[in-house]
Amino acid sequence: MKKLTTSLLIIFLAIQVYSSGNVRVEPMFWWAGMKNPNLQLMVYGPEIGNSRVSVDYPGVTLKSVSQVENPNYLFIDLHIEGARPGTFPITFFRNGKAIADYSYELKHREPGSANRKGFTPADAMYLIMPDRFANGNPDNDYVEGMKEKPNRNLKGGRHGGDIQGLVDNLDYIAGMGFTAIWLNPLLENDQPSYSYHGYSTTDFYKVDPRYGTNEEYQAFALKARDKGIKLIMDMIFNHCGSEHWWMKDLPSSDWINQYPDYQITNHVKTLIQDPNGSEYDRNQMLNGWFVPTMPDLNQHNPFLATYLIQNSIWWIEYAWLSGIRMDTYPYPDKHMMAEWNLRVLEEYPYFNNVGEEWHNNAAIVSYWQKGKKNLDGYDGQIPSMMDFPLQNAVSRGLNEPGNGGLMQIYDALAMDFQYPDPMNLVIFPDNHDMSRFYMQVNEDYDLFRMGIAYFLTTRGIPQIFYGTEVLLTHPGDNHGDIRKDFPGGWKDDKINGFTGYGLTSRQKEAQEFIRKLLLWRKDKEVVHSGKTTHFLPFEGMYVYFRHNENDMIMVVLNKNSGETVLKTDRLTELLKDKSSATEVITGKKISGLGSISLPPKSVSIFELK
Repeated sequence: MKKLTTSLLIIFLAIQVYSSGNVRVEPMFWWAGMKNPNLQLMVYGPEIGNSRVSVDYPGVTLKSVSQVENPNYLFIDLHIEGARPGTFPITFFRNGKAIADYSYELKHREPGSANRKGFTPADAMYLIMPDRFANGNPDNDYVEGMKEKPNRNLKGGRHGGDIQGLVDNLDYIAGMGFTAIWLNPLLENDQPSYSYHGYSTTDFYKVDPRYGTNEEYQAFALKARDKGIKLIMDMIFNHCGSEHWWMKDLPSSDWINQYPDYQITNHVKTLIQDPNGSEYDRNQMLNGWFVPTMPDLNQHNPFLATYLIQNSIWWIEYAWLSGIRMDTYPYPDKHMMAEWNLRVLEEYPYFNNVGEEWHNNAAIVSYWQKGKKNLDGYDGQIPSMMDFPLQNAVSRGLNEPGNGGLMQIYDALAMDFQYPDPMNLVIFPDNHDMSRFYMQVNEDYDLFRMGIAYFLTTRGIPQIFYGTEVLLTHPGDNHGDIRKDFPGGWKDDKINGFTGYGLTSRQKEAQEFIRKLLLWRKDKEVVHSGKTTHFLPFEGMYVYFRHNENDMIMVVLNKNSGETVLKTDRLTELLKDKSSATEVITGKKISGLGSISLPPKSVSIFELK
C-alpha cells in the first residue's frame, strides 16, 4: 500500500512538472568562462529519461546524454568553451514532439573570481551556528509548509537565528578582530525535528528559508567581504537528510549505500589506513549510515560524484566563498574526495579547503593533507585539516598539573613532522560538537586565558566558537546547551554580548582579552608565517618562540600558583641578540632579559627587541 501511495505521489508530481512546462535542472545555472569547460546537468521530470535533448548555443556543445535506472532522470554533459553570457533553451523531445523546455543561463563571472584568496594563517575564524547567533528577521521563523516549527524553549529546536542576524552583527565580528566566518550549514534541512544544526541537507542548491534566501546569503557574503571578512561554507558529501527530495524517487538503486536496509557506520576511522583491517569492517565504516536520518551517499556513483563536486564549485562562484569546511571527511570515498580537491583547486588555485577528521592521533589526521607521503600511495589533496590532536592536548595538558601536563602540549606540537604543511592546519579551543573551552578547563579563568593565547599565537589558523569570547557555560554535554543562543541575539534578551550590557565583569574581561589578541595578531606576520621553536617544559613553565628575519615573540605559559622567575639562560639560542621586551597583554616594558618575573597561573606574550 505504501509503495502504491509513493507511486501515485510521483505521478502527481510528474503532472505538476509538465503542466507548468518545467523540469528540475541542477545546477540551475552556470557561468561563462570557467576554466573547466565540462558541465553535467541532472534533469528530473516524469519519464524525462526517455527524451531526446537538443541544445543550440554558440560555444556550447552537447557531448552526451545518459539514461539511468530511473526513467525520471537524465544526465546531460555539456562542453562550454568560448560561450558568451546569456540564456539558451534546452529542449526535450519525445516521439518527435517537444515536451519541455528549460531556459539555461550562463552568467557573467565577476572579475578576479578565479584568483580569489582562500583563508590563510593570517586569518582568524569565527565559527557560528546560524540558528543560535542572532534573529534579525523574526518573520522567517515560521515558514508555511516546512516540517519543523520554531520553538526557542526546546534545546534541540529551531530558535530563529538567520542571515539577517549575521548581517546586523558584522560590525561586532569585524570589531573583535575576526577576518573569516565559518558558518555551520545553512542549506535547507526540511526534517521533522532536530534540523537546526544543518547537517541533514534536503536541497543542495537552496538556503533554508528559515535563514533567508540564496540572494540574502550572497549579499551577506559580499557585505562581509567589504569589511575584510572571508566566508567559509560548511559542506557535507557523506550524507544527506532523509527528507531530501530525491529520497522519494532515487535516480538509481546505488545512489544511497545500504538502502533501504541500512546499518549504522562503526565510526572506526583508523580502518581507512589500517593495512591489517578487514574489508568487511572497512565497508561498514564507509557505507554505513551516520545516523538513521542521514542516508549515506554513494560517491562511487559517477553521476552523484560529479553532482557533489559541481555543487561545491557552484557555491564558491555564487557566494564568493574563500573556503570550504568539509564535514565527516574520512567517511566518503577517499578517491572521490581527492578528485574534489583537485577540481576545486583547478578552478581556484588560491582557495583553501579544510577537512574534519576527529581523531587525536596526528598520524591519522595527517594522512589526508595534500602532499603526505603515505605508504599506500594515497594523496588526499586537501590543503588543510582540523587539528584535533592539538586541541585535545591543550585541553588535557592545561588541566593536568606541572610539567607533565605541559609536556602533552609540547608533544602534540612535536608531531608536526607528520604533516606536509602544519602551518595550514586549523587550530581551535572548541567547536560546536564539544564542550565549550571554559568548561573544558573547569571554569578556571587563568587556564582559559592560557589556552586562548596559545591558540592565537602558535602555528596554524585559529578558530573561535561564537560565545567562547563571553565565557558561555552549559550543564552537561547536551548539544542544545553547548550551542546555546548568543546573548543579545534576540530582541527580549536581558543580556547582550554584542554591546556588553548585562555581562559580568569576568565575561567583559574575557571578551576584551580575545579582542585585544585578535587585533594585535592581524598584522603580525611573525605569527602568521614565522618559524616556531619551543623548549621542553621546566619548573611549571612552557616557553615557545615565533620568529622570522625581522621579528620575534616569546610566549610563556606559567602554571605555577605563585609568582615565578623565568631564568632565561637556557633560552640563549633565541635570546642572544635581544635586550628588551614589551608584554603584549599588559603593555609592560622590560629591560634586561636575564630573568623575567611572571605572574602566577598566567600567559605572557613578549615582543622582543
